[in-house]
Amino acid sequence: MEKDKELEALFLAQTPHFDDGDAFMKKLTKRLEAVEIVRQYQERMLRRYRVMMVVAFVVGIISGTASTIWLLSSPIELPSVNFQTQKAFLLWLIQNSRLLLAAVFPMLMMFAACTIASNVLEIVEMRRRMKGKSQFTAFPYIS
Repeated sequence: MEKDKELEALFLAQTPHFDDGDAFMKKLTKRLEAVEIVRQYQERMLRRYRVMMVVAFVVGIISGTASTIWLLSSPIELPSVNFQTQKAFLLWLIQNSRLLLAAVFPMLMMFAACTIASNVLEIVEMRRRMKGKSQFTAFPYIS
């Protein structure tokens, strides 16, 4: 109880003083301009991220389609790679190259899709933080 009264006395003893209104307004204007510069920078970064993700998505679709068409159109008896060697491991790799490529391409495409989805969620969370909603939710794209 005594501490509350002491704190109250301290707060009542504090009297703010304003010497020069013009200097205060200049400082305030300068700070507001700095905040605006940071906000514009964040908006530019969000736009840049969005464009990079669209480019990554298009490149992924094109490369996935091209690799699938190449894999399906090449003859089955012709190996996908050829090392021109007689080593056991490399011969096994040559013989199973089509099967390995058929397994690796979908994994790479899935990894790329997961990375793009993760980036989308990160951008949505950044946009939400810029608008003042800083709490984290499990599904940030649902409002």
